[in-house]
Formats: sequence, C-alpha cells, structure tokens
Amino acid sequence: MQRIWKSGKEVLVKRLNSKSGCAVEVTLSVMGGTWKPIILFHLLHGKKRFSELSRSIGAITQRMLTLQLRELEDAGIVLRTVYAEVPPRVDYELTELGRSLQPVLIAMRNWGQEYAKDRLHDDTLPASCAEDSEQKAA
Repeated sequence: MQRIWKSGKEVLVKRLNSKSGCAVEVTLSVMGGTWKPIILFHLLHGKKRFSELSRSIGAITQRMLTLQLRELEDAGIVLRTVYAEVPPRVDYELTELGRSLQPVLIAMRNWGQEYAKDRLHDDTLPASCAEDSEQKAA
C-alpha cells in the first residue's frame, strides 16, 4: 500500500507496480478479490444505494462492503454521490473507467455459468445472477 493525498486527506492506495510484468496482475490489483467483481457486476445496471448492494450480494458484511467500495472509489472505478438529505442518501455507480470493465465482468459471469454447468453439474444460478443475465441478453 502507498499513501497519497486526495482532496485534502490521506488515502491508502494499492501499488500498481507489476512484479511479474503481466498486465493481468495490475487488473487484479484494482478489481480482484472475492467481493469487488461481484459489486461491480451489480453496478453494471446503474446506480445503487448501499442497502441495495448489501441486499443483492447477501453474504457480504457491511464493513467489507464499505471497505471494498472505498477501494473501488479510490481506484476511480466507482463514483460515490452523497445527497444532502435527511436521512442521508448515498448512491454508488460505475465511472466511465468502471463501465469499461463490463466485457470482463460479463465474460467472468459466462465462464462461471459454463463451469457450473459442465464441472459442477449445476445449471442453477442465484436469482440475482439470473436476472442480470436476462437483462444483459436483451
């Protein structure tokens, strides 16, 4: 991790130096892990509030969702918009850079579907994936 100053505050940022010389390593340092691709996939369809993301992902803790969203925001992948309302409202959406990950995320989803069908002999998906799949196919 490296410390930088952004908007007058210190922020920890993952180093993007590739140890292996492979660009895949850089990609994984930005959007890799268990939760980030799932969060990004759910944001492909537009703005979502924190509670919507939390409900749609299910197994993620609020603390982990907050941490992952902050890292994605610091990387310029997710835009966080805070509205001056009572109670406060916060929306998350993909930036243009984040939207450029759509083909990668769709390919990951498609690969997972085929893997589940062929190797796990399970062609059933959680409802949220099935809905996203239908929306993207249309």
